[in-house]
Amino acid sequence: MKALILAAGEGTRMRPLTAGTPKPLLLTAGKPFMEHTIDSLKGAGLDEVYILVGWREDRVREHFGDGQRFGLKIQYLLQKSRQGTAHAVGIADGELKEDFICINGDVVVTLPMVKELLAFRAGHQGSIITLVEMPNPREFGVVGLNPDATVKSIEEKPERPQSNLVNAGIYLFTPDIFKAIARTTPSPRGEYEITDSLRMLTGEAKVFGSVTKAPWVDVGRPWDLLKANEYLLKGLKKEIRGEVEPNATLKGEVSIGEGTLVRNGSYIEGPVVIGKKCDIGPNCYIRPHTTVGDNCKVGAGVELKNSIVMNGSHVPHLNYVGDSIIGENCNLGAGTKVANLRLDEKNVKCTIRGERVDTGQRKLGVIMGDNVKTGINCTIDVGTVIGENTFIGPGASVRGFIEPGSWLF
Repeated sequence: MKALILAAGEGTRMRPLTAGTPKPLLLTAGKPFMEHTIDSLKGAGLDEVYILVGWREDRVREHFGDGQRFGLKIQYLLQKSRQGTAHAVGIADGELKEDFICINGDVVVTLPMVKELLAFRAGHQGSIITLVEMPNPREFGVVGLNPDATVKSIEEKPERPQSNLVNAGIYLFTPDIFKAIARTTPSPRGEYEITDSLRMLTGEAKVFGSVTKAPWVDVGRPWDLLKANEYLLKGLKKEIRGEVEPNATLKGEVSIGEGTLVRNGSYIEGPVVIGKKCDIGPNCYIRPHTTVGDNCKVGAGVELKNSIVMNGSHVPHLNYVGDSIIGENCNLGAGTKVANLRLDEKNVKCTIRGERVDTGQRKLGVIMGDNVKTGINCTIDVGTVIGENTFIGPGASVRGFIEPGSWLF
């Protein structure tokens, strides 16, 4: 069986992290986000994957290539203009002539999920929507099922949901989907929606819902990447390819990349992934659910907790970074510290695409774009978003939303 991964979007809700990096390549649990999906498909026995690309397609093609190093064949389809999910799937018409798995590029896909879907297909012939139970279904596409697991209804973000089952963005389609897409008309927001195409199919052919019990993460906004990172790190196994000095402590599942040096006095509690050619310590504390990319520095007196530090970034002297994402090629001046908990302990709010939103997170630090530099003794308040290519001078205190390319003193 073949698979199609929809990964053409710009990921504007993930800015500033996606200002220069397509969402599929964002570092998560030690590797680019979409690599976890491809590994899961390979583990389930699939040997051919189509990736639908669009924005920054060159970087996606460059990273994944023909798929040989991942143990399967990868081909690419191009979506020149984004006109909705049905339009995206329809681009594969003519390429995928048998049943195929289709995955939204922004959901966490694990091997048990794929195996679960394939096992369900063995007893149900037709298109299948993977469903997950959610306590707040109004924020998602809600699906109602009949007793025989056929789909009864599909509603987009209903005010009064008739079910707590939501569309997880993981499908198994028959070729009939392309006929339905050809007859799909634009939605009120001007896009061709795959849910509209599936709604047509429910009256003409069998469409089933397969309820997964596996944890599910939809990576739509930056803090969702931290959830994905935490979940995917649960399967981490200890692997030491670099050098660990004798008085450093590694506790639990910790992965150290080739060419990395962990200096004396460093204390690392897994699950933690540290990439290649990093300089760690001396005397730093890296707490669970942290990912450090390649060519990074985590220096003396630094504490990292539940964070992602992307490739080429330095957190070198007397810094605290908790529940945060640090983009590529950033440098924090000595004494720069990030707050991650409001004094009143209420949910943290963030500004995304000009809108102030409740993240639902009690702890959230900074979302920092690429190429940000801070001077010594800076303080960064909870929920701060710092745009790429920003310079923050010594002793500055920042909060809220900082525009890309800002100079603050």
